[in-house]
Amino acid sequence: MTTAALQTVLTVPQRFRGPAGVANGGWIAGTMAEALNGGRSAVEVTLHAPTPLETELRLEHVANSVSLSDGDRLLVEAIPVAEDLEGPGFVPFNDAARAEAGFVGLKAHPFAECFACGLREPGDGLRIFPGPVEGTDLVAAGWRVPFTVTGEDGVPASIVGAVLDCITGWAHFGPGESALLGRLAVQIHRPVYPGGRYSVVARPTGRDGRKMYGQSAIYEVDGTLVAAARATWIAPR
Repeated sequence: MTTAALQTVLTVPQRFRGPAGVANGGWIAGTMAEALNGGRSAVEVTLHAPTPLETELRLEHVANSVSLSDGDRLLVEAIPVAEDLEGPGFVPFNDAARAEAGFVGLKAHPFAECFACGLREPGDGLRIFPGPVEGTDLVAAGWRVPFTVTGEDGVPASIVGAVLDCITGWAHFGPGESALLGRLAVQIHRPVYPGGRYSVVARPTGRDGRKMYGQSAIYEVDGTLVAAARATWIAPR
């Protein structure tokens, strides 16, 4: 007996780019988590290949997984994982906002057009600029949620995924360094509200050759965990 696949079409708008010409990995991860289970329990998303922009892609549900393909080419896979993702540690909003002054991307940014961490106009990009938190191994930024990322049902999982994505890379990167997201596990514990203020925090959790690992989270101003992620990045050869 085979399980019938449910197929829909996904097109990534140009706005949600990461590296030039391709989709932001966190935006894709959040979209896949939403498609699988609404992101309410942890979803592990593996990026097999860059996702093109403004292209009709096949989003396919089979059993307890979701895949994204461009023709016969597999781009992304998402599966549920049986765990609750934890955050790296709370940083108060004002401290997180002050940390932005140390964002190394202000000096040299490998992906200046990135929707999440790029140097785009306020309201267009998210402008998450994480910098080091003094006396810790954390990086953090203050996120003031623009109304321009709000859908009919509030701030979608795709936006939450984008916020959780890049900061895990910046937990590792120095000036001029870069890598590409290979895998992101995402869990959304509660809604994000437009106009709200949140702390976005990440920590590097290890390195193995070209692979870099990190965890990130979004916190409300009182320290309540909103969403968490675990990331694997792959540095270029």
